[in-house]
Amino acid sequence: MAGAPPPADDQLGDPIDPRTLDRPWRIWAGLGIGTALVVGALLAFLVIPSFQRENAGLDMWTAFCRAVGITEGSPAYRQPVSDAKAAPVSQVAWSPEVLTILNQAEPDQGARIAAAVCSSCHGQDGVSATPDLPSLAGQSAASIYKQLHDYRSGARAHPLMTPVAQQLLIPDLANVAVFYGRDAGPSMGLGARGQSARPEIVRLATEGDSARRLPSCNSCHVNGAGGPIETPILTGQHHQYLANQLLAFKNGERRNDVYQRMRNIARVLNDEEIQALAEYYQGVR
Repeated sequence: MAGAPPPADDQLGDPIDPRTLDRPWRIWAGLGIGTALVVGALLAFLVIPSFQRENAGLDMWTAFCRAVGITEGSPAYRQPVSDAKAAPVSQVAWSPEVLTILNQAEPDQGARIAAAVCSSCHGQDGVSATPDLPSLAGQSAASIYKQLHDYRSGARAHPLMTPVAQQLLIPDLANVAVFYGRDAGPSMGLGARGQSARPEIVRLATEGDSARRLPSCNSCHVNGAGGPIETPILTGQHHQYLANQLLAFKNGERRNDVYQRMRNIARVLNDEEIQALAEYYQGVR
């Protein structure tokens, strides 16, 4: 009929799909969310790190890797650095007063300090991802406390650890030590590196070498060995860190071992044995 309105779609037998009615809104909403994500990513991973990197003394690539999470650390602040040299001897004595400080330590407070100060280098759970930085998980509270105290007193020197330890009070050293030492006591087992060690290296670790007056490493440095209270556990530690410390003892660069025990031992070992022992203990769990 002339002048009559065209019939609706449903009158023609072709019903309208309700999803087509809000299609433009969904497109615009998707574009808005996508734009927000892109802008947020640019701000988080490029813009903010580019402003922060100068404070930390970083190049842009390192700042970007830290922001993304590929590399440990925060680009916001420059890490404290010290050029202090190690003093001749440790000042830690296991007196009743020191043992009381450890017994009264607060692991919850230690956890807060660890999260703010330690985890960026030593890992969220005390397991370091950096080969030349030690893992703290599995160490005893006494061992961690002694090393922190030695950094604080100057008996042991490190460009990063010295200023960090000097900023902490003695009770806080104990709090951190007890927090990380709460799970001390890993079981002994051989991983791939331990199984592939040469027999003479395994003998050095488990039996020593009487001809050279070398005691076995296991007599002090595995859990439950009964060595000095401050003795660190070597099992599962990064081989690069272990080798670096043995070489430092051998060269006299590190001198916080009581009675020069480790310096006397390390001087007898050759460099190849040091590397092989370090690799062996990384493979022992």
